[in-house]
Amino acid sequence: MSVSLSGSAPSVLLVDDEDHILFSSATLLRRAAFGNVKTLSDSREVLPFLAGEPVATIVLDLFMPHRSGKDLLVDICRDFPQIPVIVMTAAHDLETAIECMKSGAFDYLLKPVENARFISSVTKAVEIFTLKNQMALLEQQLFTGRLERPDAFSALVGASRKMQTVFQYCEVIGCSRQPVLITGETGTGKELLARSVHTLSGVAGKFVPVNVAGLDDNLFTDTLFGHRKGAFTGAEEARKGLIESAATGTLFLDEIGDLSEAAQVKLLRLIQEQEYYPVGSDIPMRSTARIIASTNKDVSALVKQGRFRNDLYYRICAHRIVIPPLRERPEDIPLLVEHFLCSTARKLGKRRPSPSPQLIPLLCAYSFPGNIRELEAMIYDAVARHQSGVLSLASFREVMCRESTTASQSQPDYGEADVFSLPCSGNFPTLKEAENRLVSEALRRSGGNQGIAAALLGISRSALNKRLRKKA
Repeated sequence: MSVSLSGSAPSVLLVDDEDHILFSSATLLRRAAFGNVKTLSDSREVLPFLAGEPVATIVLDLFMPHRSGKDLLVDICRDFPQIPVIVMTAAHDLETAIECMKSGAFDYLLKPVENARFISSVTKAVEIFTLKNQMALLEQQLFTGRLERPDAFSALVGASRKMQTVFQYCEVIGCSRQPVLITGETGTGKELLARSVHTLSGVAGKFVPVNVAGLDDNLFTDTLFGHRKGAFTGAEEARKGLIESAATGTLFLDEIGDLSEAAQVKLLRLIQEQEYYPVGSDIPMRSTARIIASTNKDVSALVKQGRFRNDLYYRICAHRIVIPPLRERPEDIPLLVEHFLCSTARKLGKRRPSPSPQLIPLLCAYSFPGNIRELEAMIYDAVARHQSGVLSLASFREVMCRESTTASQSQPDYGEADVFSLPCSGNFPTLKEAENRLVSEALRRSGGNQGIAAALLGISRSALNKRLRKKA
């Protein structure tokens, strides 16, 4: 099966020669948050339609003029085996049902079908199609190693294998409407990645972000679900919530690990039932927005501590993306430095400064607790201070020194690694001994990389080699 990423989500196709059945079935599915429903009343149009449009599931009537559903079922299962076909007919005939299932039908429904049974069958069929499509895309990505939609990640700078893997997975789940949980340390770019997933979905709706940290139950409800006029004191006008603003689009919930327990219950209902109640309303509203959540916390640990609902965790974890910290992908640092140097110079109205050859090795040896956001701030500060010549390393070293001091205060016992501890009494180390200890520590922190160690010490690599020869 050939798989490619299209700009629109696959549709549910209803095929029946009775217009009133098409209308009622399509209305029922749209109310159940199936946003892309297509209908055909002429069975002769089905195969040409499938050849030109992405379809996730077909609901097919058996007895129609021109071409019968039985004939179409055989052709569809042969030419489009990835599409589940649900047969829906008024024929109460066991032999016909058996024949259809043998021909490859996914399900067999007898008219009149209960609404819940109909929605459940279509939902399962779409889920099966989505899983098959994702598996095919994963195989394709594995063998080609390339991105189908690199434009969707234009705001994210990353050529490392780890980031390319993240991008490929995003492409695979892009068209899915299931919730996504993005985890990663502060400053790794979780919202930017969420926007990329939204772009890949191809939906017409907006991307609506909201930071839920610090929202109590009432504020969470009003912000997301809105309120009716007169719902509470001061509610002089009705206000729609963000979930309505994100209709047919994406609702991005940042810092979901800080959500209160009461708010978690309401979010669970929204995801499970795809409906919600605005404050002051007894009439439920349907939601077609996709939920993407993010956090810098370990949600599974919060579940074990009883601070996050287990059922909600598994609902939002339909797809999970973990963004690696910057220290685990140092090969991206040169690209990020170039990107931020150009963007910062443009913002400040300056010429792009030339970085020192020691800058990249120095940055690669740093742990970046604030990740990409910290690197951006460091470069902005350095460019703002810059006057002429080569970009100074002084501001970078100041930040690293400050972070090192903070870390040493929180973890005072370094043992042998604390090269700066001096005895209160007794013999001081000689300058030669102190220099050797500094060189050894720089090599330890750089993993033996002499270029990085030299940058940490503020000397050239050739100067470091001289000291190492003397030490030997």
